[in-house]
Amino acid sequence: MNRALRYASVGVLAVSLLAGGSAAAFAAPQDLHAPSRVVAAAPAAASLTAKASTTTVKAWEQFRISGTAKGIKAGTKVTVQQKQGAKWVSLPAQTPVNTSGTYSVRVKLGIKGVNQLRMGVGATVSPVVTVTVR
Repeated sequence: MNRALRYASVGVLAVSLLAGGSAAAFAAPQDLHAPSRVVAAAPAAASLTAKASTTTVKAWEQFRISGTAKGIKAGTKVTVQQKQGAKWVSLPAQTPVNTSGTYSVRVKLGIKGVNQLRMGVGATVSPVVTVTVR
């Protein structure tokens, strides 16, 4: 066997060993290009929690809504939503999720009575929290 052929054979063997282990070095050519069976893990479903700092406030009195955000990237803004009739309306109160996956936002409400609130980002929403305004 000439020197060039020996170097080429050793090179192919070395690449095969590095690429697929010893089995790939001696596998039939059709087996080398077979698709691998890799199972990808599904991304964690995004979720939000919410808790109001109080359940009763005076009109325009400030309170906080705090919670955790799982599966939502830090820096993503979560928005306060209020149920008005049959619709959920986004209020101009939002805050970014911090690096530990939590958030806290200050809210003031002027609509007297029982207010249903939740936090939302995209299609992900928190459970409803209720705050009564006197």
